[in-house]
Amino acid sequence: MTDYAGDLPPRQAWDLLASDPEAVLVDVRTSAEWQWVGGADLSELGKPVLGIEWKTSAGEPNHRFVEQLGEAGLTPETPVLFLCRSGGRSAAAASAATAAGFGPAYNVAEGFEGDPDAHGHRGTVNGWKVAGLAWRQT
Repeated sequence: MTDYAGDLPPRQAWDLLASDPEAVLVDVRTSAEWQWVGGADLSELGKPVLGIEWKTSAGEPNHRFVEQLGEAGLTPETPVLFLCRSGGRSAAAASAATAAGFGPAYNVAEGFEGDPDAHGHRGTVNGWKVAGLAWRQT
């Protein structure tokens, strides 16, 4: 059982973002991941993806995470979906957001790249990219 609103598979997350004009996607990966791996693209929904690191590229916790959610315009009523590489950091972020009074907060299960395959490669088994959802590499 989770202490946030729940885990959504990528397609269900997309559907919620598409159907609820107030819903926001927050990518909690590191800035290095955004730059080198790419990320979700919500431009066809007319929405930005908010990038707020859960941990820095140096692996340090972002002690301003909750504060930065508020600075980004989220309110206690904003439905917020959190995305990371594979669903771990985003689940922790959803818990922290819920504890801080934001939400409903959801974890995008499987993350952007998903679980590793038999060869240790991500992006082939599940996740946002494998689901065929819009993404871009900068």
